[in-house]
Amino acid sequence: METSKKRSECPLSCSLDVFGDKWSLLIIRDLMFWNKCTYNDFLKSAEGIATNILASRLKGLEENGVIEKSAHPDSKAKILYRLTQKGIDLLPIIMEVYIWAEKYYEIPSDIKATIKEAKKDKDKFVKQVTEVLKSKITKTKSSSE
Repeated sequence: METSKKRSECPLSCSLDVFGDKWSLLIIRDLMFWNKCTYNDFLKSAEGIATNILASRLKGLEENGVIEKSAHPDSKAKILYRLTQKGIDLLPIIMEVYIWAEKYYEIPSDIKATIKEAKKDKDKFVKQVTEVLKSKITKTKSSSE
């Protein structure tokens, strides 16, 4: 279900309407690479997102089918967020941004190692990370049933 209003028919513009602001991309990054999955996890990210912005971006990403939420198995007060297949499909784009950034900016060594691994064989890297992310979808769905 596409709920965001399109500014134009341009594929880039339509895509940016869904995930193109800084905060949405950082939430996607946190879900993809840092195993963050709760509201408080996202609040603890180094970039310092405000609570109202976080709530708004989570809602928008969910409405656009990039993420989904489920009940936390240990706490009724917590919600778990995870990428959907639509969100996982952003992995190659995110990795290209990482590779581009490495070319122009100073990157921490642990992230450099990941980028180096990805550059060796992008297809293999994307496939491996995609499998890990898909297993999180399957695991979370089976534990909520």
